[in-house]
Amino acid sequence: MEVRNNYDECVTNVACSIRKYFELDYHHKTIKEIDEILERKQPKNVVLLLFDGMGSIILDKTLDENSFFRKNKIKTITSVFPATTTAATNSIKTGLNPNEHCWLGWNTYIKKLDKTITLFLNSEKGKNEQCLEFNEIFDEYQPDFITNLISAEGKYEGIEISDFGDINYKDIDEMISIIQEQCEYGGKKYMYVYDTFPDAVMHNYGPYSVQAKKEIVLRNEKIEKMCEELTDTVVIVMADHGHIEVDNIYLKDYPDVYSLLERTTSIEQRAISFKIFEDKHELFVERFNHHFSQFFSLYSKEEILQSKIFGDGKNHENFQYAIGDFIAIADKGNKCLLTEGDYPMFSHHAGYTDEEIYVPLIIIDRV
Repeated sequence: MEVRNNYDECVTNVACSIRKYFELDYHHKTIKEIDEILERKQPKNVVLLLFDGMGSIILDKTLDENSFFRKNKIKTITSVFPATTTAATNSIKTGLNPNEHCWLGWNTYIKKLDKTITLFLNSEKGKNEQCLEFNEIFDEYQPDFITNLISAEGKYEGIEISDFGDINYKDIDEMISIIQEQCEYGGKKYMYVYDTFPDAVMHNYGPYSVQAKKEIVLRNEKIEKMCEELTDTVVIVMADHGHIEVDNIYLKDYPDVYSLLERTTSIEQRAISFKIFEDKHELFVERFNHHFSQFFSLYSKEEILQSKIFGDGKNHENFQYAIGDFIAIADKGNKCLLTEGDYPMFSHHAGYTDEEIYVPLIIIDRV
């Protein structure tokens, strides 16, 4: 297996540079360009702005080369595997790889409950109500976020600005106002700022749609104006993954494969984990490849563990169970594979194409 994620220059490593600057321990390599500017400038404020889904190829095709984002793009780095919000944002928020924090995808199997959980919704896959059992053990699966660790140390301040963090906002203008206000007072501070756009429109309209372009252009203009007014601040702009228009395949339409599943699929629709009845592994490989090998590469649990495609470091206790018996990776086109509880989308991510795995690293120095 070829591991295309560069775990020396991926979103995890950006987080490790943040940990380093704010005097936290870190267990993976840092990004040289971030380290150098933070060490040299010693800014009071570090702002990491994450625009969901704004992959590097999408950015380059949407904005001209003289645009603010492209002019300040230092390099292209990779997401983690899989290239999806659940895995990547938790790596950015912690400095841990997916194998370490085990938030592998939208749906992740939790061995302790013997259930597949939609982690961001705290619900069992395909169900609308909260999973009370998971709520009871949630803290066991919630990794330590950099913002919380910085604040807990007491020397500096860490803040998450998002719908899920310390401060939420209703639109990009309010988001920018909050950033500007936070930068003006207090001491040395780290702000992690998460925006659901352009991903929120890409899923429905596509990465190169009028709707997606509008959101990217808007953010390029708004952040440029914001940065003109900031002082003593380094702003890092990046994405968690890119996007690709997809065609959906429904596994139930292939009963010879579907009948071999011991439980529902998990992780993502373009990086699918299968748990197969113990005596049916060889049959599953034969039948799966017969139908889908032109779209997906299928790997055994042993091959996944050996490859370290989810990253290096100490595996989470749930990791070996969460990956199942096999993982199919969409590396040969634009197919998604769905079972019950999966929702069809026009555009998606988590596969192994350039459009999905490469993200921009943009640095703006306002010191």
